[in-house]
Amino acid sequence: MRYFLSILLIVGLSINLSAQKKLTLDDAIKIGLQKNTVLQKGINSLEGNESSVKSAYGGLLPSFSAGGSFNWSRSEEKGNTSIFFGIPITTPAQTSESRSYSVNASANWTLFDGLANFASISQSKNNLEAARLSLQRLKQDIIFEIITRFYAVLNAKEVLKVREDDLAWNKKNLEVITERNRLGSVTLADVYAAQVKVGNSELALIQAGNDVATLQSEFLNSLGLDVFQELDLVDPISGDKAELQAGKNLIEQYKDLQQNVNETLNNRFDYQSALLSLKSADNSVTMAQSGYFPRLSNSYSFYSRANKLSEIGDSRSYNIGLSLDIPIFDGWSTENQVQSAKVNFKNKEVELTELERTIKINLKQTYLDFQTAEKRLSVSENNVLSAEQNRKIEQEKYNLGSSTLVNLLLASSEYTSALQTNINNRFEFFRLKSQLEYYLGILDYKKFE
Repeated sequence: MRYFLSILLIVGLSINLSAQKKLTLDDAIKIGLQKNTVLQKGINSLEGNESSVKSAYGGLLPSFSAGGSFNWSRSEEKGNTSIFFGIPITTPAQTSESRSYSVNASANWTLFDGLANFASISQSKNNLEAARLSLQRLKQDIIFEIITRFYAVLNAKEVLKVREDDLAWNKKNLEVITERNRLGSVTLADVYAAQVKVGNSELALIQAGNDVATLQSEFLNSLGLDVFQELDLVDPISGDKAELQAGKNLIEQYKDLQQNVNETLNNRFDYQSALLSLKSADNSVTMAQSGYFPRLSNSYSFYSRANKLSEIGDSRSYNIGLSLDIPIFDGWSTENQVQSAKVNFKNKEVELTELERTIKINLKQTYLDFQTAEKRLSVSENNVLSAEQNRKIEQEKYNLGSSTLVNLLLASSEYTSALQTNINNRFEFFRLKSQLEYYLGILDYKKFE
């Protein structure tokens, strides 16, 4: 029954894979960039930053307003009769009506505000560019996450194939041992040992299948796709020696990390965004300090009123004003604002320094891991060849009766382990290649837009 279930699982997986729609890594990245809600919110927020720049420039211009009014009134009095010294006096009914029209226009212009308006323009422009750079880094974040998840699924699928082959080999080995036991050339203990090995291989296969399903569901969910959708991920690095050589070239190109730090900082969108945020914080200090300076502004106004619309404009009044506001004492409010702005500026400096240190440590650690991954990949490839030959030798020796089943099963386990290790090392090498490009700030996102 257990064999039957295993066969069904393997056949089911094979049928599903053949019927699935193929999904390349490039297509997955494009989908991820299109469906990522955080990215969409960031793009929408850019409109607010652009509006802030326009508003800041508006602070250099005068403000205008205009208006008009119309008033109509009517009063009606009913006539009545009153007695005055015995003489009746009749007051006739009266009706009165009036209309009035007016128009007005005014303008106010700040001539000097301690340079706060210019600092506001600089700050809004810095904030806009910082937001754009943050979006570009976010795109790299999304791409790297998709690459990592994509490789994790492919890795699990390759391990699943190894487990399928391992189960097939153990089943075949069990058939041979069972037949040899029937002929009396091996003991029943060997049959039982082979059966245990088959059972363990079945369990490993079931676990590998579950790992594939789980990782693929998590991957599809991260793309915003239906987790029940059947997709076959296309391996972009299978047998691609050019991609392997590109990884080795990357190691050689950046072997002197210290000399490439400045280039990396220039390429890192998050670092450049943090620099602009620091400049924006400096602008805030200037804006707060403007409270210490006098404020000069002027105003213009026009007013006209008439009882007839045709006479509007006949009676006019004009006003021009110039005002100077000199701060003397404001309860230390300006001082508090300046101090808060300076504290924020210092905190931004600390954050920038911390980010630079983080970039350097991540870069160095990833580069060292990438170097190690290249060596491990080369060693594991050789180990696969050695383990394969060792299993063949042990198989021949066991068939000839010069070795034990324990040695044969051990050689088989070592071969399976070597295959799985090589698969893990291969995908880890290419994942670390993408991670190094990510930390270097050169992970290309434009080709996916």
